[in-house]
Amino acid sequence: MKKITTLIFALALFLGMLTLSLREIRNWRLSESATSGGIRETPMAQEPIRNASELNSERISLVDSRQTAITRGIADVSPAVVGISVTQIRYSQSPVMSDPFWRFMLPGTPRWFQEKVSSIGSGFIYDEQGFIITNAHVVENAVDITVTLANGTQHAANLIGIDEKTDLALIKITDPGKCHAAQLGNSDDIIMGEWIIAMGNPFGLFSESRMPIATAGIVSSLHMDFGFQQSGRVYQDMIQTDASINSGNSGGPLVNSLGQVIGINTFIFSGENNSGSIGIGFALPINRAMEIIDELRKKGFVDRNFSTGIVYHNNDARIAHLFDLSISTGVLAANIIVGSPAERGGVEVGDLIVGLGGEAIQNTYDIFTYFIGQNLKSGDELILNLIRQGERKNLSIILGETKDGTEN
Repeated sequence: MKKITTLIFALALFLGMLTLSLREIRNWRLSESATSGGIRETPMAQEPIRNASELNSERISLVDSRQTAITRGIADVSPAVVGISVTQIRYSQSPVMSDPFWRFMLPGTPRWFQEKVSSIGSGFIYDEQGFIITNAHVVENAVDITVTLANGTQHAANLIGIDEKTDLALIKITDPGKCHAAQLGNSDDIIMGEWIIAMGNPFGLFSESRMPIATAGIVSSLHMDFGFQQSGRVYQDMIQTDASINSGNSGGPLVNSLGQVIGINTFIFSGENNSGSIGIGFALPINRAMEIIDELRKKGFVDRNFSTGIVYHNNDARIAHLFDLSISTGVLAANIIVGSPAERGGVEVGDLIVGLGGEAIQNTYDIFTYFIGQNLKSGDELILNLIRQGERKNLSIILGETKDGTEN
């Protein structure tokens, strides 16, 4: 029995060794055939070794992919944006002397007193000589103006001119050297809904970050007219944006995606209890602003000391019958002052003024309201819409001084 078992084991061992030998011979023949017949194993791909310039190029490409019109616009204008710190004189009413009892007990005591207060705002350099555009309410009644540039340096500045009516002011750095000036755009070319950037110094953060604060949004609306305000200012043709504008942003630039200033951030509609921006902000269009800024730079003020030279009289049914007029509304030119803009423009006694610049006029109060609500100055053109002997006419007069006679 043991012999049979040993024989079977030896036979199995022999067959196993024979199988392994045949397999090795087969593999050797396949390998030889592949080498001689041109069939080769595909080598494993290896990562080529890249030099430093290739790696740097890849990094630059990655950075470029993060650049947008917004980031480029911010980079272009940032060096021209400034933070403005102002010490102002303000008049406050004494809480004690506002009481009639104390006024009676302390006769002659002043009811108002002066105090120095600090405030902040924004602006931007539009000229290499250091001229800065900002809002009038940022620098009005200022006794000291300090400008912080984008590089963190601080400079004293002087007030060149201010126009309360349009809420614009021009200041200049006293020791500017050569400044980086922002590029001005064309506010008549704004596209409704285009990307827009508000830049400035909200809450004084400019001095902390050493760079202007930027917020982005779109042009929400155009040609927004708010007319005459209690402050005496007139806001017309305003640009509306949802880019966040907060306290301290006043006077800063509103920038398009080309890096051009197309407006001046001026005021916002805030939430309850003046809680801050709710996404409704307004900016003065740069084209209208530059008309004022150019005059401030030349004269230091805007000349609004003009007259028409017309003596007005309200039209009514009796006057309409007397002068054979077709309507009983409008304002009659009762007299024309010699040497006045009206005389130079060809206005005649008896002309019935029914409109100014296309805006209907019913009475003298409408004329007063029109002049208060318009940003008119000497040298501006005024179109009179009138009726003369039954015929409608449009006459152009240039506002200015009355050279002879009494101004009106």
